[in-house]
Amino acid sequence: MKDDSVARRDFLKQTAAVTVAAGLTAACRSASAEEHAMPKLKKAIQWGNLPKGLSDVDKCKLAKNCGWDGIEGHPMADLDAARQLGETARAQGVPFHSICYGGWGAPFSDPDPAVTAKGLKEFETALRSAKALGVEAVLLVPAVVNEQVSYDMAYANSQKHIREVLPLAQELGIIIAVENVWNKFLLSPLEFARYVDEFDSPYLRAYFDVGNVVAYGWSEQWIRILDRRIAKVHLKDFKRTGGHCGDWKPLREGDVKWPVVRQALNEVGYTGWVTTEVGGGDEAFLKDLAQRVDKIIAGT
Repeated sequence: MKDDSVARRDFLKQTAAVTVAAGLTAACRSASAEEHAMPKLKKAIQWGNLPKGLSDVDKCKLAKNCGWDGIEGHPMADLDAARQLGETARAQGVPFHSICYGGWGAPFSDPDPAVTAKGLKEFETALRSAKALGVEAVLLVPAVVNEQVSYDMAYANSQKHIREVLPLAQELGIIIAVENVWNKFLLSPLEFARYVDEFDSPYLRAYFDVGNVVAYGWSEQWIRILDRRIAKVHLKDFKRTGGHCGDWKPLREGDVKWPVVRQALNEVGYTGWVTTEVGGGDEAFLKDLAQRVDKIIAGT
């Protein structure tokens, strides 16, 4: 029989071993959890969705107080004003991250040289204002297919004119982010990926709109196929009612399977901005919308 001192030493050794083992197990569990944890995305509100009538400073303060991380802006012809606005937003902790140019008014796909010349001039202004504002990308609707503009014509014309402005985008360090919209163009993720790849440039990427594909596809499939081509993400929700018919719904109240979409974004390594495109409202609306996005980011 061991004396008390020997027994005590054995007990302490066993206790220490158990403590170390427990610590290692906890550390392994923590590391495993970190490996599987989804990286936090940054959420943004569009500048035009903030209440009208407020000063720029007050708009930025409201966005921050409502829980937003940043803002998506619009082209500004006055570059000095763009620089000032960018500085104001950064000072309030809600930097601008992109510009929503669009392109419906003078599409690059139009066969009329006067129309495309107008579009190119406007887009050059958008790129320069993006640089002044301090953002990373400009959203572009690349083409519009209609009775006058065939699909193949839209494809060729839009690529031709994008290549004309791509050198300026590269010079300024601004990404041209082509978005999938209801323009009868880029109707599958495979084609969208091909369209982007044919430019072979890090300054031409995809701006993926989650809600825009719900009428004829599944957002998570598009995300996995577009993969690292995605530069920015727009958030909105859509409820199918049959065929391509349906209605826009508040975030998390439509047919988008948000936890699946969130997982898909994680799988492709997307860690950038997600921006709502659902309209604006008062402070209560903006707080509620921010909380909905928080749940999407959390994967719930």
